[in-house]
Amino acid sequence: MQPSPDVPTNARSAELATLATTHLRSLLDPLTGRDWVTTRQLSRLVVDGAHALIDIALPYPARSQWAHYTELVRQHLMAVEGIHEVTVNWSTLIQAHASPPGVPRLPGVKNLIAVASGKGGVGKSTTAINVALALHAEGARVGMLDADIYGPSQPLMMGLSGKPDSPDGKTITPPVNHGLQMMSMGLLIADDAPAIWRGPMATQGLDQLLRLTRWGQPANDDTPAVPLDYLIVDMPPGTGDIHLSICQRAPLTAATVVTTPQDIALLDAIKGMRMFEKMNVPMLGVIENMAVYHCPACGHASHIFGAHGGQRMADQHQTTLLGSLPLAMEIREDADSGCPTLVRDPDGAHAQLYLEVARRMAARLSLLPKDYSSKLPPVTVANAT
Repeated sequence: MQPSPDVPTNARSAELATLATTHLRSLLDPLTGRDWVTTRQLSRLVVDGAHALIDIALPYPARSQWAHYTELVRQHLMAVEGIHEVTVNWSTLIQAHASPPGVPRLPGVKNLIAVASGKGGVGKSTTAINVALALHAEGARVGMLDADIYGPSQPLMMGLSGKPDSPDGKTITPPVNHGLQMMSMGLLIADDAPAIWRGPMATQGLDQLLRLTRWGQPANDDTPAVPLDYLIVDMPPGTGDIHLSICQRAPLTAATVVTTPQDIALLDAIKGMRMFEKMNVPMLGVIENMAVYHCPACGHASHIFGAHGGQRMADQHQTTLLGSLPLAMEIREDADSGCPTLVRDPDGAHAQLYLEVARRMAARLSLLPKDYSSKLPPVTVANAT
């Protein structure tokens, strides 16, 4: 459609841009259910002739979905008469979200996400590291805190060993592997040395790991610090002293619970979820692990621990099932080798499941209230004269 000779070209382009913006309001984000216009994620929409140029900054990492999202936008805007070509530039802008009041924020970290389980043996740590790596693969800056003081497993899964550096003898520079910063008690004690600590000692040790680690700080002080978008906290199983300490002392943004479909595991997972609710920590949802086993010989699918337990739990307790992960030998072998599935086979079927879980988790977190404390003007009190 050619512009009318009575209408200047720049006026026609502005009119098309307005129409396109209005039209784009009806296109909802597949993960958040909100449009990109009213949420102010659309930073630019201009029309040059019949070509629409669009910039959108997503509040969650989803680099693998940009091509799909571009096609959604293109199909939506091609219905606007006068637009024949669409270019979309995507970026990621992850903001800090509100944490429990009275808990000081953690320097170098925007959001803390606790990954917990009601009982041991459900694959929580394996799930936590693969979800963290999935967030990194989708474009986020991610760190991992191994909060299991008595049974730290993340150093083995991350392929890290040796004591971390301390540039000033007080703080700790977290080692990096696979693109993730990581800190764990397992890096500070010998591999076969047990942490025979009473509760107060364990909680104090965890608090030091949390607060004295230079999160977001590079090993080279000449390089500018870049805050982590997410710090994943791999919680110990259960609901004990360490859990209470983290909920009270760490500025947790949100939490998720890992469970198997088995009724016994679900019962304990519900207790873990209730703990976070009592501590006013928002729940992002449930991750169902070991949901199905596929026989490598014949391909038969067996629900060894029961079927759809995670979905039932989510439905009954008004939360979301973030995803179901299989019981697979490769996932276990990858974790034991220090090269998790997201690193060893990033394009494989199992990695795609972790990526889907990570996107859903981050998208749900993006809907939580933002942290505006850093934007408030300083308050000064002066004597009246």
